[in-house]
Amino acid sequence: MNWIKTHWSVKKLFSNYVWDIPNNENKVYLTFDDGPTPEITEWTLNLLKEYNAKATFFCIGDNIRKYPEIFMKVIADGHSIGNHTYNHLNGWKTSTDHYTENAKLYETEHCKLSTEHCQLFRPPYGKIKPSQSKILRKLGYKIIMWDVISYDFDATITKEQCLENVLKNVQSGSIIVFHDSKKAFQNLEYVLPRTLEYLKEKGFVFEKIK
Repeated sequence: MNWIKTHWSVKKLFSNYVWDIPNNENKVYLTFDDGPTPEITEWTLNLLKEYNAKATFFCIGDNIRKYPEIFMKVIADGHSIGNHTYNHLNGWKTSTDHYTENAKLYETEHCKLSTEHCQLFRPPYGKIKPSQSKILRKLGYKIIMWDVISYDFDATITKEQCLENVLKNVQSGSIIVFHDSKKAFQNLEYVLPRTLEYLKEKGFVFEKIK
């Protein structure tokens, strides 16, 4: 079963993961997975700048290798960076040793371009074994999940439904998932500006995860 808004029971069961960041200041946390991606990540950065919005980008290591200049733009614009493995691995289908080594391989690309240690990790597909999580947390990572997922990557839903997924479920402290990827862009291009405009009008503040 796919939840647009993560059920409280899941958050309680997996309390070692970060699902939201409760606060009384109307802060919400936009996150973008799977980049950096030519044109799409840059479009996203430009739009965020228009709204003075900070966000968190969970990057694929191999994409950093391919597009280092875009990765550096994300950093230069003051956003947070997170590890999304080197090859977008599904933890449930990957051995613990291979999975954690792949996450470490991400670090080699990150460290070539930034001296700031990456402390955030999001498992691709949200699928990670307890054994994998335990090792990554021992390495100093926070496992960042989400409160609301837009499903922008799902070609079977309309862009209007995608927008509704976000706006009907967001609240102060929500971590929201988007994707700066080619697959998601048809929906993202419609949803992100409307999300930013609506939430700004409602008094929300867009913060990065630290």
